[in-house]
Amino acid sequence: MSKLSVICGKASEDLGRKLARKIKANLVKSEVRVFPDGESKITLKGNISKSKSIVVQSIYPPVDTNLIQALSLISKAKENSSKVVVVIPYMGYARQDREFLPGEIVTMKVLAKLFKGAGASKVIVVDIHSLIGLKSFTIRTENVSAVPDLARFFKKMSLKNPLVVSPDQGGKERAKAFAKEMGIEFIALQKKRDRKTGKVQIKTKQVDVIGRDLILVDDMISTGGSIVNATKFLKKEKCKRVFVACTHALLMNDAEKKIKKSGVTKIISANTIPGNTSIVDVSNTIAKAIV
Repeated sequence: MSKLSVICGKASEDLGRKLARKIKANLVKSEVRVFPDGESKITLKGNISKSKSIVVQSIYPPVDTNLIQALSLISKAKENSSKVVVVIPYMGYARQDREFLPGEIVTMKVLAKLFKGAGASKVIVVDIHSLIGLKSFTIRTENVSAVPDLARFFKKMSLKNPLVVSPDQGGKERAKAFAKEMGIEFIALQKKRDRKTGKVQIKTKQVDVIGRDLILVDDMISTGGSIVNATKFLKKEKCKRVFVACTHALLMNDAEKKIKKSGVTKIISANTIPGNTSIVDVSNTIAKAIV
């Protein structure tokens, strides 16, 4: 039996399989039966290593279901293995990392206790929305980035005088890293979000993007509001094509359709969340954090 086993949650089957191949681990699959009341019953198929297990499960919608399944897999892994490394490619609740308005619960603090209580030795995440959330954990954590993988993908494309654009100032460092990887320039737009309504407005007045192919870079796309606003603004500034590069493509409520309608040529995301756009594999990046 291999000294390593990858226990693959239903939310991350493809990524789990690729990771197991990369690190030459024994693959343990999950079979999930969801009862009419919404409860999940998980059955594992395969041999769990006694020394070290890697649990792979993204926490995307349905977030609470995938979270409970992740915790259940960790608990089962801990019964068999002395060490349990948990890979959460997309960490749900990462935006709830501090008290923005009085009375708000910092859910990331709750998650930190749950992962430790279930038996995790280390938690690996990919491009978490904010590193502040990881400070709540008392076990080891590591945030790896999909930016180099995404940038390498775009480097192979035939782009006209490309420019990397961050839809807001918060993503400036990400855009800078992406542009550096590609050896091109970057800019960051200014936006304002209403904390209560969630409505987003572009505050930048003017940019010089005439005739250039643009790569809008973000860590995650949920409803696509920021991307739509940024694309409309950039199209008015007479850019050429607009591509979207993101790690986590949640694409809720017809977001993909709205983004394409706003003028985006193509959305390219990592396989942290499975979907139409998830064509950039991050298993190698995750593998480096495990071994």
